[in-house]
Amino acid sequence: MRPYVLQGHTRPLNHVLFNAEGDLLVTAGKDSNINLWWTDNGVRAGSFDGHNGVVWTVDMTYDSKMLLSAAGDSSARLWSMETGAELFKFQFNEPARASKFSVGEKLAAVSTDPFMNSKSAIRFFRIAEDPREQSGEEILQLTGPVGRITRVHWVDGNRTLLSSSEDGIVRRWDVETGKCVAQETLHKKQISDMQMSADGTHFITASIDSTAKLVDTQTFEVLKEYKSAAPINSAALSPIFDHVLIGGGQDAAAVTMTAAKAGYFEARFFHKVFCEEFANARGHFSPINSVAFSPDGTSFVTGAEEGNVRLHHFDADYFTTNWDRV
Repeated sequence: MRPYVLQGHTRPLNHVLFNAEGDLLVTAGKDSNINLWWTDNGVRAGSFDGHNGVVWTVDMTYDSKMLLSAAGDSSARLWSMETGAELFKFQFNEPARASKFSVGEKLAAVSTDPFMNSKSAIRFFRIAEDPREQSGEEILQLTGPVGRITRVHWVDGNRTLLSSSEDGIVRRWDVETGKCVAQETLHKKQISDMQMSADGTHFITASIDSTAKLVDTQTFEVLKEYKSAAPINSAALSPIFDHVLIGGGQDAAAVTMTAAKAGYFEARFFHKVFCEEFANARGHFSPINSVAFSPDGTSFVTGAEEGNVRLHHFDADYFTTNWDRV
């Protein structure tokens, strides 16, 4: 399983994301770059140029025609996936962080960080079918917690929105009323990543408290917990097997004299039910900041602090092994 090493960033990676078909990969980092890659051969297909600050998150429409990005230059932007052109810019007074299209892509949610006298917020926009008719008018704004909101996900047929934040709490927001209808403290420290399962019934959180947790979408009950000896920055769920992929490592500020093995910089695989680590993939020499499985479960990608992206295609024996007996 020799990976493709994708070198298109000069600073740490923040987010890696496959499109719905799995043939395209988008990577975003602290160098303000957003890159597009072909997943079959790791060749760069293009880039989306325009942000002036760190790009925190990206999201794609189901048909892979439009990209949404949120960045530290106090803007969120819509891009054409075909041409790389900027279609629209949502301008804020605060840095933007989490971004997500709704199911059906009629709406988009963008979180903004606390800044000066402003609290964290989640802002909702209508997405026009014709980009020339796109408006920057907010249809709703939710006042968030004291800390930053790191991820958002639409659930319940777009009726509610889930958010994870620096305070270790996952919240459920009613999109019509703008009120927080449920919350649960899942971690002692910041939740760095939150990814949904393929069917939306559960999700996984990753925290710098060195745990990742499998959580029921409706009740916020913790179903399983995966423990590490180092902070976990990202976690993903396989769409075909009971496998969990986690990435993280020793804090980036303390890694200059750390060996890769001692820093826990591997991409690590856990059994979803038994919570036991059964494999890992080495190669990065700094903390992994983002991980993702392809939609068909045949490959995975990791993006790290050193600026490299590693794209792995599983060998044939991965699909023939009885993992419940390993």
